[in-house]
Order: sequence, then structure tokens, then C-alpha cells
Amino acid sequence: MFSSSQEEHCAPSKDPVKYGELVVLGYNGSLPNGDRGRRKSRFALHRRTKANGVKPSTVHILNTPQASKAVNCKGQHSISYTLSRNQTVVVEYSHDKDTDMFQIGRSTESPIDFVVTDTIAGGQEGEDAPITQSTISRFACRVVCERNPPFTARIYAAGFDSSKNIFLGEKAAKWKNPDGHMDGLTTNGVLVMHPKGGFTEESRPGIWREISVCGDVYTLRETRSAQTPGKLVENESNILQDGSLVDLCGATLLWRTAEGLFHAPTQKHLEALRQEINAARPQCPVGLNTLAFPSMQRSRALSSLEDKQPWVYLACGHVHGYHNWGHRSEQEPNTHRECPMCRVVGPYVPLWLGCEAAFYVDTGAPTHAFVPCGHVCSEKSVKYWVEIPLPHGTHAFHAACPFCASQLGLTQGWSKLIFQGPVD
Repeated sequence: MFSSSQEEHCAPSKDPVKYGELVVLGYNGSLPNGDRGRRKSRFALHRRTKANGVKPSTVHILNTPQASKAVNCKGQHSISYTLSRNQTVVVEYSHDKDTDMFQIGRSTESPIDFVVTDTIAGGQEGEDAPITQSTISRFACRVVCERNPPFTARIYAAGFDSSKNIFLGEKAAKWKNPDGHMDGLTTNGVLVMHPKGGFTEESRPGIWREISVCGDVYTLRETRSAQTPGKLVENESNILQDGSLVDLCGATLLWRTAEGLFHAPTQKHLEALRQEINAARPQCPVGLNTLAFPSMQRSRALSSLEDKQPWVYLACGHVHGYHNWGHRSEQEPNTHRECPMCRVVGPYVPLWLGCEAAFYVDTGAPTHAFVPCGHVCSEKSVKYWVEIPLPHGTHAFHAACPFCASQLGLTQGWSKLIFQGPVD
């Protein structure tokens, strides 16, 4: 473990209280073009100077669009459930002095605290990748944190817009619960998975669920945007725990609690591990040239390859420097390469250190690489993520590298690295 003096994750202090952090899967410590304002790869939630939470208060059943408009114009937060052209239920929300609310979505309007766009596998940023219609809602979800210990964080589908409203139109899935209160789901839904056993090397994947607008837990719909909701899961809650995953249909976020981050590796620790590997002067077993992992900054940006960059034959794990022989395919030269050490044929890729410390489940040395992307982290972290099925598209699930979102190999998701030390 670490000394408490490490500066990145200091012990929880009195002010400001840190509730936790949301970290977007698929980015290696920052967005490819750099973090900018509310658009970044991780978002820390701190106790606000003044509480901005809201809680349900008055319910109005309205029979004309004009009446609905009048209620929505009062300046209070509200959720509107359109049942038909002639009937709308509007639930007004009043100020809650005991909670803070944080909103996440694709919109850049002021109510959104954390702007999230579609994650493109391979570490590209949305604006650099082929433009497709985003499936992330403009006002996707909201996290509500209790201002007093134990600072419980809860997640809800949908966020309030600039008019302080959430609208569930005629086509949205919505219903009245047995106790009389209205609830509903957003178009593509907000899915949550709580790992069993927290976020440690012993953890196991939980079951993906859907969270409603009012925070209830449901089994998944038949398809992502089906109008019929799943079944209510009464013994599960919308309380986020360390390692919970939140999927917004286009981007997946990891929730780390302040306590969890305190025990996580820091940037300083990862840099020390990088220097330790390089200090051992690993060599290319064929060229006998010394290899060195690039700096954390270059690793984050996936910038141009360096002369000393380590490369690996993923099928066997032998680490080499770059060389240009052993091709078995002219069309895709690096997908079928023969390892000079053991003659195994497979992909040949550069190695990049995983720089986003929040994705590590322990503080072990970077000894294993994800297949096929070549991102390197600890053995226990690799084996944890290989077991996590992440939503992909509107109905598929597959394991992916947390540092670049590349889909992992179905038969081989990771490779143990075999370094050769200096011969002198």
C-alpha cells in the first residue's frame, strides 16, 4: 500500500468533502485532445458550498397542455409524464437542503456538470472519429449525494434541462406504481452494474440493471429502447458503491468512492513503477537494444512510437523492440507475425502503460497486457476487467480494455509479458 503523504489521493479532509469520482472508460488518463472545462475523462464530485438537491413535493394531474405549461413555467424543478394528448402528470420538486445534485449528459448547457460524448474504441475522441448520431441523452442522468456522512450517492435516470424540467413524452416507457407515484425510463436507458465485493481483486461482476427516473431498479428491457420496462428488482438499490459501472448507451462511467481512491495507486506510484521497469534495462532478445516505456504523457496521448518502445507478440508474451521480419500476411503485416523466440504466430503490437490509476484494482507491477490493444497494467487489474461484460451498442455485451475501449479477444483477453534482462 502507500504512504499517506502521496499527494494525489490524500486522506478525506474536512473541506471540501469529496463524494467520489466518475471516470469514463476508454480513456487513458485524459481525453486524446486534452481535458477542457466540463468535457474531460474524469469528474470529481465535491460537496457544494450550498446544497442544490431537490425532492418530490406536489403532484398535479393536468388535462390541458396550457395547464401543464403553466406549472412548468413556475421556475421549480419538475418531471412531466405525458399519458395522452389530454392528460399529463406533473411532479414538482422542492429544494432539499440535505443533498447535492450533479448532472451528466451530452448537452453543453449549464445544468450539465459533466459533459460526456460517445466513446470511440481505440482511444479516439468523438470529434476525430467518423460522425455518427449519438445515442447518449443530452440530459442522461443525475447523481444525488447526501451532504452528511456516510455521503451516500444515488443515481437516477434523466437530468433536468435548462428550464428545470424532465419531460417523458407519450412514447416513453412510464407507469404508475402501486403506491401511486409515477415513474419511467429514458429512451436508451441508464444501466448500472454493482460488482460483488466492491472494487478489489476478489470482486466478481454483478448483474446489469436499469435505473428509472425515480431511482428504482429494474431488469433490462428486451432491447435497449423497448417501451415495455423490465421487472422491478425490490432487493437492489440505486446506491453507487466503489466500482459501480454506469452505462449511458455510448459511454460507460466507473464510480470510485473517496475511500476507494484513497487506497488506489496514484500517478506518482504508476510513474515509479514505469521507472522501475526501465531501470531494469529490459532488452530486445534479438536486437539486444535496451527497451523503455514512454513517459506517462506520451502514453496517454498514444503519440508517435519511440525507438525504444517495447513491442510484444501477444500470443506468447515475448517482449521485443520493433523489427520488420516474421510477416505471415502482406495485407495486415502486424496481425500475423512469428515470434523469433518461440515461433508462435499472432498479433505484434506496441506496449503502452495504463495511466488511469482509477482502473487499477491493486497496486501491483504492470506485468500483463490486454489483447489485442497492448495496454499494460497489473495482473489482478487485467484479470478483473477481462471478466466484466460491458454494454456495446443497443443489446450486446463484451469485455473491453478500460484504457481504450477496444473489444478484448474472445479466446485470449490478456497476455503475460516476458521481458529479457540485460545480458551484460
